[in-house]
Amino acid sequence: MKIDERTFNFSLLVIDFYKYLVEIEKEFILSKQLLRSGTSIGANVEEAQAAQSKKDFISKMSIASKEARESRYWLRLLNSSNYMNNFAKKESIINEIENIINIITKIIKTSRENNE
Repeated sequence: MKIDERTFNFSLLVIDFYKYLVEIEKEFILSKQLLRSGTSIGANVEEAQAAQSKKDFISKMSIASKEARESRYWLRLLNSSNYMNNFAKKESIINEIENIINIITKIIKTSRENNE
């Protein structure tokens, strides 16, 4: 699966988790932070596809990387504060953010090496 498809699907998973947090757990603050950063990853990957240069591509992918790492932080916090205990897709969302971080990191590294 391509990274743009993967991050789009992750956004859908984040939206699903956000709905769970708001409707079931009645958690409104951390969930909004995760919603913003989690859906921003795919938006930045999408923007990178239309980059004007290799430098622009690396910049957009670097922003996606930062958003992915922020999302991982919010997921860790939500998990450690027991908001994820009854979320059916808990393992999926945690595993997928790790996969996305690894893939984006590799894309950036490879792009930088090819740009030198």
